[in-house]
Amino acid sequence: MRLGLNLGYWGAGNDANNLELAKEADRLGYSVAWAAEAYGSDVPTVLAWVAAHTSRIDVGSAILQIPARQPTMAAMTAATLDTLSGGRFRLGLGVSGPQVSEGWYGVKFDKPLARTREYVEIVKQALRRERVSFQGKHFTLPLPDGPGKPLKLTAHPVRDRIPIYLASIGPKNLRLTGEIADGWLAIFYSPEYAHESLELIRQGREKVGKTLEGFDVVPTSPLVVGDDWKAAADTVRPYSALYVGGMGSREQNFYNNLACRMGYEAEAAEVQNLYLAKDYAGAAAKVPLGFIDSTSLLGPRERIAEQMRKLAESGVTTLTVSPVLQDLEHSIAALRVAVEALDKAGVGD
Repeated sequence: MRLGLNLGYWGAGNDANNLELAKEADRLGYSVAWAAEAYGSDVPTVLAWVAAHTSRIDVGSAILQIPARQPTMAAMTAATLDTLSGGRFRLGLGVSGPQVSEGWYGVKFDKPLARTREYVEIVKQALRRERVSFQGKHFTLPLPDGPGKPLKLTAHPVRDRIPIYLASIGPKNLRLTGEIADGWLAIFYSPEYAHESLELIRQGREKVGKTLEGFDVVPTSPLVVGDDWKAAADTVRPYSALYVGGMGSREQNFYNNLACRMGYEAEAAEVQNLYLAKDYAGAAAKVPLGFIDSTSLLGPRERIAEQMRKLAESGVTTLTVSPVLQDLEHSIAALRVAVEALDKAGVGD
């Protein structure tokens, strides 16, 4: 199992810290640094900046939002970042959610699985430097009866194949991830409940004659180092409440649905009710301790090492850590503890 770093969203007032964290992760031998986008900072600009200040660590999008750009634009971006970074780019894609897709991008959030399948196929075709020609239900290239013609990407990526990851939660999307992607970007991943998700991915791989061998399983785990793991869990509560309670709508919240599948149906409903009523502190207080503990890295080095062993045994191949609500000094210290814990766990690659 390798280590990754989640830089989150740029522009939240911690940009200088994030760059220093990426540089420290590079020095420590972390495998990849991921950045996110929603409706603030964009990922490609951030990753170009990080790549320019590092030398070994991969840079990855977690995620490039599918409704934000045409698939050929995503391929251009991937090829450019791979070139600028010297072959260190990983392309993570996702459909975002209905509020962002329709509210920010003006793209209808319908048929997300079919749209993703077509999108990834066009991206792959472009990155193979073929003349792009595609006739689907959601994308048509070139447009018919016009001056457009099949074009070929003029940029040359460093690698013949840029790895593609999908962020997925629901059962159908997990199968699709196994079928068409090289890796899975997971959130709220618990070793105790991972078998169901990985079985769905395995089914997708089997559909195209592949196994999980070489497939990258990449969960992001909040990281809080300290002697009291329960106090550390309280630091993660606002983050968990935001996703389980407030990310999406009452009718369509993928993270709430995931918590329900993990056995926290009543608690997830309570967290959502409080969060949507704008009682954010109350919602955070109601996030089950077991949910936070099983999806995070909390406590002293020895306890974190034990959780890392469980993650590796469950099938995780790249563990992305996300230092939570800590200043730069403590965040850098946490990155170092994670390296020590991985070594102590004996599951590092």
